[in-house]
Amino acid sequence: MKDTHHIVRVVGVTKTFALGQMRVQVLKGVDLEVEAGEYLSIMGPSGSGKSTLFNMIGGLDKPTTGRVFIDEVDISQLDAYELAWLRNRKIGYIFQTFNLIPVMSALENVTLPMIFAGMQNDRAVEKGRGLLDLVGLGERFLHKPAELSGGQQQRVAIARALANDPAIILADEPTGNLDSSTGEEIIALLQKMSRERGVTIISATHDFKMLNVSDRVVWIRDGRIDKIEHRDELNISLGTIQERHASTQH
Repeated sequence: MKDTHHIVRVVGVTKTFALGQMRVQVLKGVDLEVEAGEYLSIMGPSGSGKSTLFNMIGGLDKPTTGRVFIDEVDISQLDAYELAWLRNRKIGYIFQTFNLIPVMSALENVTLPMIFAGMQNDRAVEKGRGLLDLVGLGERFLHKPAELSGGQQQRVAIARALANDPAIILADEPTGNLDSSTGEEIIALLQKMSRERGVTIISATHDFKMLNVSDRVVWIRDGRIDKIEHRDELNISLGTIQERHASTQH
């Protein structure tokens, strides 16, 4: 039975950046609640505030005003050490550019967060091998990123994101650097992780294939939430969604 408490709460969040003499408000008062175990996609055009909201939820940036709660902890009140501790243990990150360490093997990349969290090396290696098996890369554990395809590198990144059994995985354009079929494989793998492990997945994406696996889609426009749609409200053809979304860009 799915746990239905709110693992993320965003309350009245604004974000203003200074660009020289100008001040640009990127988020203009965002409220959002995310249930534990949910697969949520944040979609919107470039410059909409999508990535900024994503960074707020991940503790990678702080709001100008408003609050962000992870498991009812107000992360804006944490000092740098507390925030690093929370990110290391509660949140797994997947990036468009993979962000793997080039000189390390797949296994070393996956075990690094466990070592940071204080796990003994033998246990970390055992767990890391298991996670690479889980994402279909058990035979490639000694390969370095340059010896792996883009899809394989993203699978390593997913295994690394799962290293410390996070409650939340934040995926920033996880299919952005992948071809269409590989992107579909990564999306299916993320959905599997969500279903089997009860992990909350929050993805900032331009990829309309994400709509097929999302429980809800949050559409961001001009720094505000334009609308939130549940999957059963998205049961129109992908082409219609793309056409409708494209028409709103003009």
